[in-house]
Amino acid sequence: MSTYTTEVPVRFRDIDAMGHVNNAVYATYLEQARTDYFRDVLSADLSDVATVLASVSIQFRRPVELGDGAVAVGIDVPDLGESSVPMTYEVRTGGDVVAEAESVQVAVDDEGASRPIPAAYREAIEAYHGL
Repeated sequence: MSTYTTEVPVRFRDIDAMGHVNNAVYATYLEQARTDYFRDVLSADLSDVATVLASVSIQFRRPVELGDGAVAVGIDVPDLGESSVPMTYEVRTGGDVVAEAESVQVAVDDEGASRPIPAAYREAIEAYHGL
């Protein structure tokens, strides 16, 4: 299985009163990684792909600080559903795993009901991750 990895900068605005990245910002890091993934793996702009985020779960391992500079977000797709794309994430900085996460994207039609993942996207994901 191939892991897609992208870097996301840690910005000053990400830091909370405790001096580290606020827990809610990790969801933004995952979102940016998904955006990069769709661009690089599927040759698609995430805003043009009819999907919704159905779930997200994040487990924090250690704080990230402004001095860390950036986080590397690795994405794997362990399997595909008919309409769902489960993703697992590993967020790293300085060689350390700082968070692990899971999300599910669901392909939807114009009315917002789930629909099958388009064949071209399914084929690209399967080829990239060796599914």
